[in-house]
Amino acid sequence: MSGANDNTPLSGAATGLLLSGAARVAGVIGWPVAHSRSPRLHGHWLRTYGVDGAYVPLAVAPGTAERAIRALPALGFAGANVTVPHKEIAARVCDELTDQARRIGAVNTLIVDHGRLVGDTTDGFGFLENLRQHRPDWRAAAGPAVVLGAGGSARAVCAALLDAGVPEIRLLNRTVNKAEAVADALGGPIRCAPLSESGRAMMDAALLVNTTVLGMQGQPPLDLNLDSLPAGAEVTDLVYAPLETSLLAAARERGNPVVDGLGMLLHQARPGFKAWFGVDPEVTDALRRVVLDG
Repeated sequence: MSGANDNTPLSGAATGLLLSGAARVAGVIGWPVAHSRSPRLHGHWLRTYGVDGAYVPLAVAPGTAERAIRALPALGFAGANVTVPHKEIAARVCDELTDQARRIGAVNTLIVDHGRLVGDTTDGFGFLENLRQHRPDWRAAAGPAVVLGAGGSARAVCAALLDAGVPEIRLLNRTVNKAEAVADALGGPIRCAPLSESGRAMMDAALLVNTTVLGMQGQPPLDLNLDSLPAGAEVTDLVYAPLETSLLAAARERGNPVVDGLGMLLHQARPGFKAWFGVDPEVTDALRRVVLDG
């Protein structure tokens, strides 16, 4: 039997590779975390690029997140993703935040840099990269964007669209004061209105984005009439379960170009993987199949 201190490579269940004693390790912190597709996603990249590393789920209960995050450098982690409900706590714990993370007030990617915790948010990057991959002719300056919802995802999407050069964002939410809080935090040309005014807001829009959970499996449907939306407007939904939501199905039926939400999940993972494992990975059809089907 091998001794506890030898350097015999170990089989990595999270990677399918042989891990050496120098393997780099990252993971995803959340509660619950068993449903996360991130280990499947990063495991595929680790195998594809032959990386000596592992990516593991880290179930961290509420009330213990700060201690768990601070322990990452001491445990030898290269970093971690952070999912609900710990994104805001992670932002408070980090030694340093990127400009985007500071602006959004939440962190989904942690990088250990010489013992220090650097926090980043890559949701906006993932959103734009997904849109550009599937709709390469999309131009931010083409016209106003209508964004549904006022949660953390909406904040990241709005920030990304503003930075990309969208001339105006019409932020719609059932509770208008929540939308106004997002607009106040981000600044720029964001106009807020209740969701009931969606028909007017969509009249000359070039992009429609759903950032709410409406339409997700187990959630109420998104009740939205698209009659006033121009036929050429892009429509995308951050929900990816189901992959084609009722919003995307309705938009496709009337001829609007559509982009599903799975690609945002895949693209937002790229910066973390590059920082932890030294490879800038590609988002491919094979990766989509692995994440969807296992």
